[in-house]
Amino acid sequence: MFILGNFIAAVAHVIDILLTIYMWIVIVSAALSWVNPDPYNPIVRLLRQLTEPVMAPIRRRIPLRGAGMDFSPIIVLLAIIFLQSFLVSSMIQLAGHLR
Repeated sequence: MFILGNFIAAVAHVIDILLTIYMWIVIVSAALSWVNPDPYNPIVRLLRQLTEPVMAPIRRRIPLRGAGMDFSPIIVLLAIIFLQSFLVSSMIQLAGHLR
């Protein structure tokens, strides 16, 4: 059973790293939206391609963008923090019980 425990712990750490990287991508994308960057810049296009599939459905469900503030990055960041706190921690604890 220790092999399964080690596998679950490794998957939990990879998920944690990927969530942290995506958190920074969302933060950089939100910060760039404040300065009105060149939409043809390849870095800006990459950031938009990575964040829009997640933030667009949130924008449709929470239409507060007309108020001058886009809350979708905040909601995405809160979801990432929740996943890191709940999912990753639960997986690590499960792996500890299987070792």
